[in-house]
Amino acid sequence: MSKELKDIAQQLSAANKKVQLIYAFNGSGKTRLSREFKKSIAPELDTEEGEADYGSELARNKFLYYSAFTEDLFYWDNDLEAGAELKLKIQPNTFTSWLIDLLKDLGEDGNIITNFQRYANDKITPVFNEAYKCKTKDNNGELVEITVPAFSEFTFKVAANPSALTNSASVDSEYGEAKVEGTYEKIKISKGEESNFIWSVFYTLLEQVVSTLNETDTTNRLTDKFDGLEYIFIDDPVSSLDDSHLIELAVDLATLIKSSAYIEGNGLRFIITTHSPLFYNVLHNELNGDLKNPVQDGTPVWLYKRNQSEKYRLDKKADGTYELAPSNDHPFSYHLFLLSELHKAIKAGQVKKYHFSFLRNILEKTSTFLGHKHWENLLEKTGDVSPDPFAKRIINLSSHSAHAAEEVTEIEDKDKEKLGELVRYLTETYGFSKQEAQ
Repeated sequence: MSKELKDIAQQLSAANKKVQLIYAFNGSGKTRLSREFKKSIAPELDTEEGEADYGSELARNKFLYYSAFTEDLFYWDNDLEAGAELKLKIQPNTFTSWLIDLLKDLGEDGNIITNFQRYANDKITPVFNEAYKCKTKDNNGELVEITVPAFSEFTFKVAANPSALTNSASVDSEYGEAKVEGTYEKIKISKGEESNFIWSVFYTLLEQVVSTLNETDTTNRLTDKFDGLEYIFIDDPVSSLDDSHLIELAVDLATLIKSSAYIEGNGLRFIITTHSPLFYNVLHNELNGDLKNPVQDGTPVWLYKRNQSEKYRLDKKADGTYELAPSNDHPFSYHLFLLSELHKAIKAGQVKKYHFSFLRNILEKTSTFLGHKHWENLLEKTGDVSPDPFAKRIINLSSHSAHAAEEVTEIEDKDKEKLGELVRYLTETYGFSKQEAQ
């Protein structure tokens, strides 16, 4: 049944489940769902000001959230002409101040480094700043002295070749421009490595949250800042990971979730949304396995049972409403799911430009499975045994739009007919009809 996003958010918050996993295409409303979810548990923040500061104390007492917005809180100081170092900084607000204080008090820098080197690059070492004083301009342009707190700035270093480099030299590295100090190069890491670093900060915090709340005696906890926490919302932490690290992250995250205390409906609840079929399927499989308490004769006997999880697929309808379809039986085969979406669009006469992107995705995965170097080899051949030039052209044109809005614009009837022909040829030639029926 179709619903508004706020109704789906209320459904998720009301569910007596330890973890809820949701698959959705990019642009289907995952980020908006997280906002509606926040409003459902902290309605006092349903204002423009509250929306901008999702880390405010009222929300944070109940709710921790990771998404692209979390990454936006980190930025580079690129003022190299003024002699500034290559630094990754944290935007100051109530959430980041709270986060910095926690990292500093709990001494989590070593764990952040370990997680970052595990998921991103073991040759790069993050360096956390100590507190220091500096001068900066205020809103009136006057120089004032401020104190930069510890754990609010990060530099990154890689080992340099001491025989080839001199101290304090500037060099080019595979990671970008670098400054050499001793036997290390200070570098600006890639965008993908930056995303992984930010996730490592959040994941290290999450490990500490679970460890702390698993201590039933509140007087023995390292901190009381997590005592009111109820929900963890994670939106796509996998955008820059290769498949092997993505699988590793999914397994680690599932293990951490399953090990968190949740007794008779009381404990942390996790909502995870993703557009990655691999990440979804690995988590789906991991969450279908029970976890017994490693403590002999411990209570509870089982830390996690598979019925404590719920899996869904979030679909956006043509009228702007949404459907949260259960998906508990088994992980879906992504290419078959896309194919079924194409069949539905063709049958309903609702073909859009993005459906050609679906078709190309199917062709790419099928060609890889069959051992072809180029997906075009799967297309119907012309008289000279070369791939159909019109089919190749229309897929290329329709699956690479410069603007997201173009993905939903109407297309000409002849192009819709061509999509139908290509889908029929693909399913009949490569046996997809039989697989789809199964």
